[in-house]
Amino acid sequence: MPVCAQDKGTGPKEKSIASERKLRKLERKESREKRKKEKAERKAVKAHHKRLQTKTVQKRMKQSKKRATLNNENKREPFFKRWFKKKKKV
Repeated sequence: MPVCAQDKGTGPKEKSIASERKLRKLERKESREKRKKEKAERKAVKAHHKRLQTKTVQKRMKQSKKRATLNNENKREPFFKRWFKKKKKV
């Protein structure tokens, strides 16, 4: 009577394609939810920081943000702003 050294039932089982696909889909969903939660948290922190500022400070922050984006895009201020801005007292 022939006897095999290993049984077919023991050992690592092959994962089916469907189970792998289901696992990847679940991982993608979890990572998407995690990113969404982190983004909402960052937005809440930013809103809280903005709420703490006074109206004049908010206006100054907005202007400096606009100036920074212009500088980052490597563009100049419009000519009328350059011509008519207040002179600094030295």
